Amino acid sequence: QCSIMSSSAMFSILRRQFSTSGALRQLVVPPTQVFGLEGRYATALYSAAVKSKKLEQVDQDLGKVSQLLKSDPRLGEFLNNPLYNKVAKSAAFAKLLTGLKVSDLTLNLFNVLGLNGRLGRSGQVLASFAIIMSAHKGEVPTEVVTARPLDSKETQELQSVLNSFAKSGQKLQVSFRVDPSIVGGMTVAIGDKFVDMSTASKIRLYHNLLKQSV
Repeated sequence: QCSIMSSSAMFSILRRQFSTSGALRQLVVPPTQVFGLEGRYATALYSAAVKSKKLEQVDQDLGKVSQLLKSDPRLGEFLNNPLYNKVAKSAAFAKLLTGLKVSDLTLNLFNVLGLNGRLGRSGQVLASFAIIMSAHKGEVPTEVVTARPLDSKETQELQSVLNSFAKSGQKLQVSFRVDPSIVGGMTVAIGDKFVDMSTASKIRLYHNLLKQSV
């Protein structure tokens, strides 16, 4: 039985597998960084897909795979189970992917994951690739947290204000969440920027000022 290869050797194979010309000299820099082992897989896939002009197809492929994993919890358990032989596991998963009619690039990704006993981390790789694609499409994750649900008028007004902060080509992906612990006001996170306008933060500020003055 062959041993798990080193990370450098693994990613060398990954790049060769993903290159349709057989010579992927340099990775295409993604629009945002993703970290960890899954981030390296996702970045290699993004680079190969851009170079092969198959990015949209690969994005659709991974959407299908993500849906497959979500719809069948037993599949995730199978991929994570270390008792199954990694070669047999890889072959079984490849058969499923072939049924989904995914591209060769997508098949190669999961073949390499399987070769290195990493199919159990497929979900994390998919999540990392989704982050890259979101940035590629100009989507900016935006979260608004309020102490109470906003009505439709408040939501529309706030959405309009938030959109005014978007740069050219950007699309804010706004989500709303209720957290009574902030007491009042709101917090807003746009990408990596965060603004705290909550009553709770003001209370903490006044509390600290009072402590310092005593």
